[in-house]
Amino acid sequence: MTKIKTLIVDDEPLARKGLAVRLEEYSDIEVIKLCSSGADAIEMCQSEKIDLVFLDIQMPGMNGFEVARALSESSKALPAIVFVTAFDQFAVKAFEIHALDYILKPVDDNRLKQAVEKVHTYLKTQQDNAHKKKLASFVAGITGNNCEEILKKLATGDNLANRRYPESLAVKEQGEIIRVPVATIQWVDAAGDYMCLHCEDGQTHILRKTMKELEQELDPQLFVRVHRSAIVNTKQISKLVTQVSGEYLLVLENGQELKVSRSYRDKVKAALAS
Repeated sequence: MTKIKTLIVDDEPLARKGLAVRLEEYSDIEVIKLCSSGADAIEMCQSEKIDLVFLDIQMPGMNGFEVARALSESSKALPAIVFVTAFDQFAVKAFEIHALDYILKPVDDNRLKQAVEKVHTYLKTQQDNAHKKKLASFVAGITGNNCEEILKKLATGDNLANRRYPESLAVKEQGEIIRVPVATIQWVDAAGDYMCLHCEDGQTHILRKTMKELEQELDPQLFVRVHRSAIVNTKQISKLVTQVSGEYLLVLENGQELKVSRSYRDKVKAALAS
């Protein structure tokens, strides 16, 4: 019997081990390595012929989508990829057609069995090119976005690659509605259910929206969340300063200083590097 050479990729040790134990029930699946990072998985796929990868989505450093993109761009045959995620089924269902399959954490035995059956069918039909094209198309538009943003868009039916964002925001002021060009917004801070749009001309416009609602309207390639109550135009960032305490301070071109919360630090770094 030909064994299906398999990788399990997850930054959580217990998750890796738990899935490996469950896969022991399948005599034709041979788990050759438990990878703790995306980089480790890519290296293995380049040095060995891997047939199947169980790939966690949310991992530090390189997330599952980025790993999938790297594998799809490789000259080597693309292994069957089954995404593993802790996100709810409503979000995951939306990208089911793009991946070979997915399973939810905690892993359900019946759902794992279904995924393995799909893998068998895929390997028998050897639809590598079709799968590679689907996966490459899917991941093409998501570079730079974190997993939560990606799944939110998928859950609402948004097209990841072709999403168009508004060039201006409608703001009601003194009985009139004015349009504020998005490109002129330097940064945004929250005041309860109102957003303060600080613009290049020195004016501040008040928009009645929640931070969550506004963040979904702004292009994530141009705007980055730096704090639970602040969003910044990346083109307005002058520098990122590390303080003695280990915290980060963002300095804008106009001299405005904004604290970067720990949960958004990596996101800000990625935006500056792009």
